[in-house]
Amino acid sequence: MSKLADYDGPILEIDKLSISFFTRLREIPAVMDFSCVVQPGEAMGLVGESGCGKSTVALGVMQDLGVNGRIVGGSIKFKGRDLSEMSTDELRDIRGNEIAMIYQEPMASLNPAMKIGKQLMEVPMIHEGIGEKEAYQRALEVVTDVKLPDPERILKSYPHQLSGGQQQRIVIAMALMSKPSLLILDEPTTALDVTVEAAVVELVKDLGKKYGTSMLFISHNLGLVLETCDRICVMYSGEAVETGSIADVFDKMQHPYTQALFRSIPLPGADKNARPLKAIPGNFPLPHERPPGCNFGPRCDYFAKGLCDIDERVPMVDIPGDDRHRSRCLRIDEIDWHAPIEASTETAKTEPGDVVLRMDKLKKYYEVAANALFGGSGATKVVKANEELSFEARESETLAIVGESGCGKSTFAKVLMGLETATDGQILLDNRNIEATPIQARDTKTVADVQMVFQNPFDTLNPSMTVGRQIIRALEVFGVGKNDAERRDRMLQLLDLVKLPRAFADRMPRQLSGGQKQRVGIARAFAGGARIVVADEPVSALDVSVQAAVTDLLMEIQRENKTTLLFISHDLSIVRYLSDRVMVMYLGHVVELGTTEQVFAPPYHPYTEALLSAVPIADTKVEKQHIVLEGDIPSAMNPPPGCPFQTRCRWKDKVPGGLCEKEVPPQRTMAEGHQVKCHLSDEILAGMEPVIKVAAE
Repeated sequence: MSKLADYDGPILEIDKLSISFFTRLREIPAVMDFSCVVQPGEAMGLVGESGCGKSTVALGVMQDLGVNGRIVGGSIKFKGRDLSEMSTDELRDIRGNEIAMIYQEPMASLNPAMKIGKQLMEVPMIHEGIGEKEAYQRALEVVTDVKLPDPERILKSYPHQLSGGQQQRIVIAMALMSKPSLLILDEPTTALDVTVEAAVVELVKDLGKKYGTSMLFISHNLGLVLETCDRICVMYSGEAVETGSIADVFDKMQHPYTQALFRSIPLPGADKNARPLKAIPGNFPLPHERPPGCNFGPRCDYFAKGLCDIDERVPMVDIPGDDRHRSRCLRIDEIDWHAPIEASTETAKTEPGDVVLRMDKLKKYYEVAANALFGGSGATKVVKANEELSFEARESETLAIVGESGCGKSTFAKVLMGLETATDGQILLDNRNIEATPIQARDTKTVADVQMVFQNPFDTLNPSMTVGRQIIRALEVFGVGKNDAERRDRMLQLLDLVKLPRAFADRMPRQLSGGQKQRVGIARAFAGGARIVVADEPVSALDVSVQAAVTDLLMEIQRENKTTLLFISHDLSIVRYLSDRVMVMYLGHVVELGTTEQVFAPPYHPYTEALLSAVPIADTKVEKQHIVLEGDIPSAMNPPPGCPFQTRCRWKDKVPGGLCEKEVPPQRTMAEGHQVKCHLSDEILAGMEPVIKVAAE
């Protein structure tokens, strides 16, 4: 029975909320004048860049702001009652019972030493005082609801025995155990693969309807909010700048920041040469360095001196004719919101040159002692991380490598870099074999030629060394420059190359934002004049506005230096925008390889089709086929027989004689340069419907 029966007003009313954190030096305002209303059964999306105050609002609702955080103005009412006026006992009763929160990292919410069943049963036993037997039945019901296989086995498992997607489903199950009225989701799918994310989002929507739960969905992904929410609130630097229904905000945006966000994400139709993304200029202001007047003013295309920078807060105003649509902008009536985007500088398409890298039937197997994993004898198990990878990459070309975690993308990158050596097959760099040469045995030129930009810029920089010193060290290793003065000069040129001020040479990594750190990583990769750069998810840890700037930077450097870019990613929107060719991997196999146009249009490999369907697109005009993959990726230690994808394939029944379960499909050529590894007949492949359709204006 839902707890909504006895209350029919708004579930959550946040009115003019201000939250500050107090340090020894100063008060830091994190959220200012924030208002939002969530009605029964409604899902509200809260979007914005890192540091804009989204999570602080959620912690304010949970009344969990720590020792330094304090609500300094406004109110938060839950079902008509002010949360700040409740006693500790009343709050304890509401938290986890009436208001539940799902965090970004599932393992942080689970006790590693306690079985899943016991953790789930605790919730209603503590909050509702029900017996163990009834609690077990409810746990079983909820685990079945979150579509986990073999619920009874799951309840007897420990958290470490489940995959990331399964752990996140357990955390959702735990939040739903007491059928809360309000569910707060703080970036619940960031750590998950795109196919698992699609399944979890689908699940959250279905369960929201089933239990009548209202939701506050915090995300930086506009596409995800479009697919899950009824309404949206866009935040910038501690303030709500625009709020309204999804249709109003997406199609009739009335704030320059919302518009700038949409211009910096690769929607269908964006083109790196003809229609490049437009990054938001400047940087996000720190809380104690906010400008007078409009917070977004210094980065806004429509900034008017003497109007937007007067020293008083800009108020939220209603947009007439729309459903509770409001915006915090003084120039709403003067701006032509329908004006076409001014094309940023158009660049000529670079033509790929000669083949610089060729992989031929590359295999990488790991031997793992079986007793280490299964408590068995001293036998060994083989993990087949890469199975016969064959492809080539040309000068000035961007080849994207896509697939879920565990498909072998990063393993192949390690072999290419020399961090691992190949089990079989060959890697030819300028017709020289490098697959068996570990990095310490490679000559300086080979090391400088093949460089890597990593996913997380925070882990790749030495925290105790200045930015300039880190780049100079790379130059020393690569033998660039005759003396310190020449190397310092080259380091400053590299900072120019990645568009960082030269003054940053003397800064420490902690003084840089995520996007700036990633630029330092790129500068270091190009220090020795790299010819092949492996970019392993280089923008997934960055905000959308920073992503646009970093991807454009990579493209610009590629054009100047004729670099070959191997772009490893699971974000197909960025892949479509950036890449010339795409290689789709699944469980160590290349299942599809072709130009971007070939891979993004039917005929597809069934796995590519599911990947395309899973990508959230922030465009109301896009219609997508709805394909949700069941189950998780099988283990590379125990792959299924036959086709690696057959356990999750919706087309398997169309192949006669159970062939998919018996034989690995052959690599077939569909058109020039387009290969697919699949047993489906030519007729079936040719008759596939496009997954993504853009409705005509």
